Formats: sequence, C-alpha cells, structure tokens
Amino acid sequence: MSMHPKGQIRKQKQQQVQVDLKQAETIKCNECNNYLFITSFILKRLSALVSPNGQEALIPVQVYSCGNCGKVADGMLEGSGVEEESNESGFPRLDI
Repeated sequence: MSMHPKGQIRKQKQQQVQVDLKQAETIKCNECNNYLFITSFILKRLSALVSPNGQEALIPVQVYSCGNCGKVADGMLEGSGVEEESNESGFPRLDI
C-alpha cells in the first residue's frame, strides 16, 4: 500500500497465467530443420528528407536467423522493406 493525499491506494497484483509450452509449436528452419535461432538486425538508413525530425537516422530492425544456415525465419522480413532471394551458390542473400 502507498499513501496518497486522498487516502490509501491498494496496488493490484497482476494474475499470472500458466502456459504449457508442450502445446506450443516449435519453429524450425525451412532450409535445414534446425530449431535454434539467433538475434540478428537489418539496418535501415532513413533519409533526412523523410525523417520526422529532419535528421538522417539508422534504424535497426530485429529479426531471427537460423543458428546453423543463417536463413531468416519465415515471416520475419514482412514489412521490413527487404526481400530474401537465393543466389546461384545456394546461400541466402538479402537484397536491400
């Protein structure tokens, strides 16, 4: 409890929900079937002409990429302005 000019205020506890992760889907890499991902960033440079404050900005966009082959997980590039393409060597490539 804390004191307030109008009297005591009781803080409500947030109820914690128990979730059984055995029922959750494990996401796997479509290329190599690995299930371990690492945090990666795509860096976007925002021109001063379109920036809200009139200054050039460097914006990090967080994605998850496969810890084995490096492929960015499906759906992670949506809305980022980056499309993933494969080249002749078979290694994933990001065209910015």
